[in-house]
Amino acid sequence: MRVAIVTESFLPQVNGVSNTVRHVVDELVDARHEVLVVAPGQGPAHYEGTPVVRVRSVGMPGYRSFPIGLPDAAVGHSLDRFGPDLVHLASPIALGVVGLRAARRLRIPTVAVYQTDIAGFARQYGLRADLVVDRWVGRLHRRVDRTLVPSSASMDQLAALGVRDLHLWRRGIALDLFDPSRRSRELHQEWTDGSRLAVGYVGRLAHEKQVHRLAVLAGLPGVQLVVVGDGPAREELRRQLPGAVFTGMLRGAELAAAYASLDVFVHTGDSETFCQTVQEAQASGVPVVAPAAGGPLDLVEPGRTGLLFDPADLGSLRDCVAKLLVAPGLRHDLADRARTAVAGRTWQRVVSELVDVHYRAVLDGAAAAA
Repeated sequence: MRVAIVTESFLPQVNGVSNTVRHVVDELVDARHEVLVVAPGQGPAHYEGTPVVRVRSVGMPGYRSFPIGLPDAAVGHSLDRFGPDLVHLASPIALGVVGLRAARRLRIPTVAVYQTDIAGFARQYGLRADLVVDRWVGRLHRRVDRTLVPSSASMDQLAALGVRDLHLWRRGIALDLFDPSRRSRELHQEWTDGSRLAVGYVGRLAHEKQVHRLAVLAGLPGVQLVVVGDGPAREELRRQLPGAVFTGMLRGAELAAAYASLDVFVHTGDSETFCQTVQEAQASGVPVVAPAAGGPLDLVEPGRTGLLFDPADLGSLRDCVAKLLVAPGLRHDLADRARTAVAGRTWQRVVSELVDVHYRAVLDGAAAAA
């Protein structure tokens, strides 16, 4: 099968969309499918042997390092040359529309993966365009052959916009990487001096992630805050969280060791369509505290595989973490049950579902309509 992936973000950007596309490409290539990636902004022209077509972009207001794809004839030309059987639109909003138009012109079936709450994202940057963005997103997804959503909350959100052909498709985990065996006593000692518990966040340091909410935990006795990641809000967060350890961007084994060396993982933002870092922390054997909103509602069973806090009441975040600090048995039980729950969620399994169920459905539908 020949698959063209038109994505709103790809390497060297590090975020949920880029990481998901990377894993999808890896698994498709391993299964001997041919893949083309079309992405905005500057970057390498190949990824592990897969060609990457780079198109014109502009920096997003308030986040200039994040490129937004612009209308570019290179999209249509690259699809013409590649001759895909299917076009996969990864988190489409701007460049995805261009990819959709090109696919419709070529009469190629499309699968769109909804991954970013654009309206929520815009609100965090002071852009009051909720209704306009929602109309745009709804119209786009109503025009594709099939939309995949990562969570029940996302399904409800798009259904309210009139999108009908919705199917749940979750994310995989690199289970060979994220594992409790990665815990480093030396790293934990470096963070805490051996006298405190490491309570941490992993992810992009951007306003929509609301990492500043960790400030409510700073006064808890015996807590050392750890912030893993980088992004445009880093310096502001350093001022807001003066006692926190900031590790910067980590990848691979270093990232896995950071996850596993935490005593409690906290996700702070409430606009997540899925929240990959929650299940990576669960795979790493770390108890999770996350907002009772969006994707985490599907990933955390309260009191069994983690704790959920009310994002409208940051006192509840403090209470959840305080409860775990004094209950090592509860921390162990939550982490153990969560790790069991995510066992088997490999990227190979997830991408096999993508191909065998979702790609196949739209290809069969196109063949029947021909």
